[in-house]
Amino acid sequence: MDNHSILAAEPSAVLATTLGLALKAQGLMLALAESCTGGMVAQAVTSIAGSSAWFDRGFVTYSNTAKIETLGVSLQTLDKYGAVSEEVAAEMALGALKNSHAQIAASITGIAGPDGGSEAKPVGTVCFAWSSFNLPTSTITRCFEGNRNEIRQQATAFLMRQLIEQLTLLKN
Repeated sequence: MDNHSILAAEPSAVLATTLGLALKAQGLMLALAESCTGGMVAQAVTSIAGSSAWFDRGFVTYSNTAKIETLGVSLQTLDKYGAVSEEVAAEMALGALKNSHAQIAASITGIAGPDGGSEAKPVGTVCFAWSSFNLPTSTITRCFEGNRNEIRQQATAFLMRQLIEQLTLLKN
């Protein structure tokens, strides 16, 4: 079983610990911008003792207004692509990086349900982005299944796994 498969089965506390160790080993601070998860990733990482050594801050920007005012997401981007888009996720991650003392930032925006989905963006659609000063901003979209809480938990774990992978790239 490869590391990704092992991490895929791990609970949030194990993922958060692994993420924290990777950040600390590289001397990096993390910032988060969350929408549909409402701070679940920040809660997971701050549940780890000593996380202040590698976690700077989190932004919960649930409304479009909060995304614009707090993270500098462009109204034009929101109008053109919608809040649940890789373009908005990228601007959220960049805004978190710019408005923090972190060297790496990540974001989540999506539709956790049970309402709000469409044919183009069904419930469970979640867009992610991560950005650092050493790598270009990356984005990805995933569609998760389950109820609202299950979708949010899956998105939380997915983002932490992606950050662990990104830290491996930064290290090399």
